[in-house]
Amino acid sequence: FTTTTVWQDGARARTTARSFSIETDEPAPLGGTDAAIDPMELLLAAVGTCLTIGWVTQARKRNLDFRSLRIDVNGDYDLRGYLELDENTRPGFSAITYTVHVDSDASPEELAALKEAAERTSPMLDNVLNATPVSGRVEAAA
Repeated sequence: FTTTTVWQDGARARTTARSFSIETDEPAPLGGTDAAIDPMELLLAAVGTCLTIGWVTQARKRNLDFRSLRIDVNGDYDLRGYLELDENTRPGFSAITYTVHVDSDASPEELAALKEAAERTSPMLDNVLNATPVSGRVEAAA
């Protein structure tokens, strides 16, 4: 998997992956124009979409069906870390929570099994829950 992000202007950027693209920006109080999703919201969206796919995949495996499925994902975030106003506050989320809203004939036990399986097999949740090594380098224009 590979993405390429190109700065547009101010806090705006465009990221491409394969033939798809997504715009990002910051809210106005953080120097953006609020024209697109914020990168932190994008991370929450990645968790929510991956869990949604997991719920659907696991339901199919169990011959269960949904009338509706929605996952709300929330992140607790303290800007003091990002803005370097408090060295004891991390710049990322301090907690991420989610709520699954599901309309189905599945039993509470079947829904609990779906939740467990979707969490256990989610690549995005795995990356958020477990430290994934990240490295970077800078290539200055010649």
